[in-house]
Amino acid sequence: MATELQNLSVYNPETVPDASDMRFAIVVSEWNSEITGKLKDGAYNTLCKHGTKPENITVVYVPGSFELVYAAKRVVGNIRPHAVIGLGCVIRGETPHFDYVCAGVTQGFSALNADGDIPYIFGLLTTNNRQQAIDRAGGKHGNKGDECAVTAIKMAAIACKFK
Repeated sequence: MATELQNLSVYNPETVPDASDMRFAIVVSEWNSEITGKLKDGAYNTLCKHGTKPENITVVYVPGSFELVYAAKRVVGNIRPHAVIGLGCVIRGETPHFDYVCAGVTQGFSALNADGDIPYIFGLLTTNNRQQAIDRAGGKHGNKGDECAVTAIKMAAIACKFK
């Protein structure tokens, strides 16, 4: 498993571009909010750490992970962010619902990236159990929100460079 080999919160800050002139949207699922709230905090704090002004970070909450795609697309027209980060958590249950939600969100973010002019960062935890989610939301494997913020900054810099 990749997160056993690399902590999600460990990176070289020297490789992260200055984000002081960038705007970001963070779209967060309310489902499993005790996990997604920590992901959001990680992303928000990491963006600020690299210079993004708090007023240039818009946080939008949606009911569940499936709704991340719609909100990610809609928020762009209003605030013109340099990148959108989608954060959610789906924990495997007893029915195939897990598979449908995970596939739908994955395909949705892939489509947004293929068709969009800005990067859409996929921050959906897809875990087999609650402990795995906790471990990736500030636990022993770091915080996926941190990783998503660093990715957003790097990809936004690429998008700006190659307009």
